[in-house]
Amino acid sequence: MSVKQISVFMENKPGALLSMTTVLAEHNIDIRAFTLAETSDFGIVRIIVDDVYKTSTALKDMGFVYSISNVLGVVIPDVPGGLNQVLQILTEENINVDYMYAFQGGKNISGAYMIFKVADANKASAVLTGRGIQLVDQEALDRM
Repeated sequence: MSVKQISVFMENKPGALLSMTTVLAEHNIDIRAFTLAETSDFGIVRIIVDDVYKTSTALKDMGFVYSISNVLGVVIPDVPGGLNQVLQILTEENINVDYMYAFQGGKNISGAYMIFKVADANKASAVLTGRGIQLVDQEALDRM
């Protein structure tokens, strides 16, 4: 069970981010999650969208450099220590978290959504679901 993340590489200069979001807006693409990592010269925008194919086609047509990777969409229990519980499970199974970021979930979820990038998404998925942690897949995100 995975989610498709699009990583867009761009120059770190005024208007670069606007040009990318303009393309998405013009193609009626809904951003589900968004994070930006930057250096002084370049940035990586990581997005989860409602239509991966349409997004990748639009970005390609406009000359953006991007990649698509599989990440985990995890529902974090809405209790104190909910994130800690998920991280504990991953640590016990020796699964390193490369990066993660949160996003707002649907109305029928009692928790927060987080995207996790790990080296072995299949193992992490099996371990988390085996321990009662709910995951969300691309189809569920598309329907939000």
